[in-house]
Amino acid sequence: MTTSEVQGRPKTLADISLSLGLLFLRVSAAVLLLQIHGLPKLLNWSTELQRIEDPFGLGANLTLAMAVFAEVICPVLLILGVFARLACLPVLAVLGVALVVVHPEWSLEQAQFAWLFTVLYAGLAMTGPGAWAIKVPAFFQRF
Repeated sequence: MTTSEVQGRPKTLADISLSLGLLFLRVSAAVLLLQIHGLPKLLNWSTELQRIEDPFGLGANLTLAMAVFAEVICPVLLILGVFARLACLPVLAVLGVALVVVHPEWSLEQAQFAWLFTVLYAGLAMTGPGAWAIKVPAFFQRF
């Protein structure tokens, strides 16, 4: 993060490009996850309860609730840039469980979409939201 980003709005072309790129990545990744996975689970809750895998024996309701949290609430936080790094972690956890526990038989070709999401969300967890994000109190800015 550059000095001008810490102080507020980006001031140089490089800062603007970085901020615009991070905004584009976080909004794109979040909208894709919401549209493809999150909202269908939320809007078809009863159907999803019958279909969802429960790899840790927590029960379908809790497993689905955790998936909806990771795939609906966390992407909304990411779009806003609020707790962006922290919001990436549940998504990465769900992706990790899907790839390693639920679908270990998937080839790289079958799992490519999950791997692309993993790359996007891991990158955003490392970089943070960029300058164009809703500001949170200073105590929470490290998240």
